[in-house]
Amino acid sequence: MTLLRTQLGNTLRGHRLRQRRTLRDVSGRARVSLGYLSEVERGQKEASSELLASICDALDLELADLLAEVSVSLRGGATPAPAAVRPLAQSDREEPAVAETVPAAEPALALVGSGAPARSASRRGEAVSLAA
Repeated sequence: MTLLRTQLGNTLRGHRLRQRRTLRDVSGRARVSLGYLSEVERGQKEASSELLASICDALDLELADLLAEVSVSLRGGATPAPAAVRPLAQSDREEPAVAETVPAAEPALALVGSGAPARSASRRGEAVSLAA
């Protein structure tokens, strides 16, 4: 059985490496020590939701997207594709078309809180809790 902290660390490391960024760069931007970030990536430390939000901000990654990706990996599935975007139909009288987002997959983990996106909640200092 894979531990949540191990999968979170592997997924964070994967995003950092795909961006060709160093631990030093991400740790500085996330305002966490290089050693601690390294331990989180190796699954040796449990990261708080605040720390995860800070690391995600540093990686320009939505916390909800990280959790969805980890959830799918823990279930043994493929990495979820980003949400598909399709244009809405437009007639002569409608407003200009806007994109409608279609969710890619239902995550096993959900953010519970004020209903605001996790990144903005963490910036306002509000608590973000995780529910399985």
